Amino acid sequence: MPEPDNKHRIWQVVHAIPAGRVSSYGRVAKLAGLAGAARLTGHALRGLPQDTQIPWHRVINSQGKISLPAGSAAYAEQRQRLQTEGVFFTAAGRLRSKGYWWP
Repeated sequence: MPEPDNKHRIWQVVHAIPAGRVSSYGRVAKLAGLAGAARLTGHALRGLPQDTQIPWHRVINSQGKISLPAGSAAYAEQRQRLQTEGVFFTAAGRLRSKGYWWP
């Protein structure tokens, strides 16, 4: 479980990801000053309040895939949110373009 200060630093970085762009768990951690703590990013995002305005769906793994289990409701929600913002995936579930990465 991340320290409250670290969690807030991660949330601030995720909040800065613009619509139509994505970042990886590791990149978010690095930008939050927590290099090498990709898993900490995942823990912090799981701890978001239910009614959050933080765009958690813009964080994916470094291979360009959604990390949630394929076929789950959460996976479908994340993919739909990204598609609504213009981020698309291949049939294999990878980002269709490297141009989606931020920063």
